[in-house]
Amino acid sequence: MKKIILKQKEEKRIKTGHQWVFSNEIKEICDKPQTGEIVECYDSMNNFIGIGFYNPHSLIAFRLLSKKNEIVDIKFWEDRISRALSFRKELYPDSNSFRVVYGESDDIGGFILDKYEDYCSAQFVSAGAEANKHDILDAVNNVLKPKGIMIRNDSYLRKLENLSGESEVYSGEIPDDIIISENDVKYYVNIKSGQKTGFFFDQRDNRKILQKYCKGKKVLDCFTHTGSFGLNALKGGANEVIFVDSSKPALEMASKNYELNGFKNFNAIVADASEYLCSSEAAGEKFEVVNIDPPGLIKSKKDFHPGYKHYVKINEQAVSLLKDGGIFSTSSCSHHLSVSDFKKMIQEACARAKKRAVFLEIASQAKDHPVLVSMPETEYLKFAVLKIYK
Repeated sequence: MKKIILKQKEEKRIKTGHQWVFSNEIKEICDKPQTGEIVECYDSMNNFIGIGFYNPHSLIAFRLLSKKNEIVDIKFWEDRISRALSFRKELYPDSNSFRVVYGESDDIGGFILDKYEDYCSAQFVSAGAEANKHDILDAVNNVLKPKGIMIRNDSYLRKLENLSGESEVYSGEIPDDIIISENDVKYYVNIKSGQKTGFFFDQRDNRKILQKYCKGKKVLDCFTHTGSFGLNALKGGANEVIFVDSSKPALEMASKNYELNGFKNFNAIVADASEYLCSSEAAGEKFEVVNIDPPGLIKSKKDFHPGYKHYVKINEQAVSLLKDGGIFSTSSCSHHLSVSDFKKMIQEACARAKKRAVFLEIASQAKDHPVLVSMPETEYLKFAVLKIYK
């Protein structure tokens, strides 16, 4: 293999479990490796560190694959995918739909694989994973034997790796709608055109948490997308749920999901969720549970302050709609908003709304999106449930 050599003292982070080397940490690049090529990595004293993907066009210039100097072939990928699949089956033994591979947390940097019953949806968000795409997907076929594989190339992360390309059906025939089950709730999922790879598995455990707070309650679910939190509220025994989202197609899918589960008392409102939260229409309701799951409002460090203020505003609006003693659940999928900043944001929102609040639950992303202890970048989702008083 070709190799890269790190600058003095730049090996500490990767030797303690992190998986990235940044471009400014490299002293020497030997033999002109190509974009996406697997190379050897050495420290400044020429001690072997590991092998991994190389990309000269990205800030993340090297992604560690193994600390052994081993052959990377289809068997290598099969072993990684099999190990990841076994872990998910331990986590969710009664489920056939979940995230199988979560990039660096499963030692395949920049590769995402979701399983929807008998079909798979894959994302390649690193040049190295892209360069090894066919071997990786051959391994997926060998391990999971899916009826079809969809490749979703619409992630903004690909641009950071200087990658382009459109989504495509890689193998098999992909149906327009696949029915999956999660937390005893059924969903139609479109892996050809749905957001991300088709569905947001990362909120699985948090949706289950919300169920237990909704029995007999009137619930508002804002930024509902295809209705997952609201449907879980109904599964938990909610008397009524109002679903709000700006996307008419998403709400149409939410309506289909509602009918699929045979639920009652469903009301879908096509509206900008932020505008609805401060509307006279919302103020006239008496909600006992309010859930908000906004899109990521802080895409990068430079977006932190305006994004933070936006989070405070919509959380304040949501809290203000609750009856005394009501339940508020809120999320942030912004990596650049830390857990402590998330709590601080909620505190500011409650103070501005002149409400007293008590934390009941604080959680993160679902367990099939494991957080690598040595790599904070693998954690992004924050979730909280609070009881709100006057």
